[in-house]
Amino acid sequence: MSVRIDRLGPEDTALVAGRIAEAFTELRVTYWLVPDASKREAVLAGDFEILVKHAMRHGMVYATADRASVAVWFPSVGEQPPPPADYDARLAAACGEWTDRFRHLDELFAANHPHSDHHHLAFLATQPERQGQGLGTALLEHHNAWLDANGMPAYLEASSPRSRDLYAKHGYRAGEPFRVPDGTPFWPMWREPAAG
Repeated sequence: MSVRIDRLGPEDTALVAGRIAEAFTELRVTYWLVPDASKREAVLAGDFEILVKHAMRHGMVYATADRASVAVWFPSVGEQPPPPADYDARLAAACGEWTDRFRHLDELFAANHPHSDHHHLAFLATQPERQGQGLGTALLEHHNAWLDANGMPAYLEASSPRSRDLYAKHGYRAGEPFRVPDGTPFWPMWREPAAG
């Protein structure tokens, strides 16, 4: 199956954030992040919009041609870009009473993030009704090909056994999981570039 991949621009920020929120709403960790199911997707979208907007400026955002699947990458090479502008205030506005939980997750991610040069896959998300059709795999293979051609490792945090197993099929090796306070695990995963 051939899937066209497009690089997106700032005008697509809300679409991408919404797509990630829609796909991630049923992840176990989001039940801890936003216990109120009626507000979960909107709060997640607000948080993701901050990060996607930052990626539009300092990273790479890709989607399948039909926009059913999206990927957000940040290069972590040499001098790091500044954090998102006014991050604390924007996070509080987006996450409200659950801001401290999102801050805790940010701190966990930072504590487990590798320091050597790599590209970080922050998000890979597909519309729930389109999952299992190879769209996320197409996005992953698209950027992995660039990483291989340029000798660049990659890193990500897998948020479920299903995603961990998918990434493992593409050369990502899982480390010991770290956990949010309710015990939900994230698996840090590293991929060395394939030899040419």
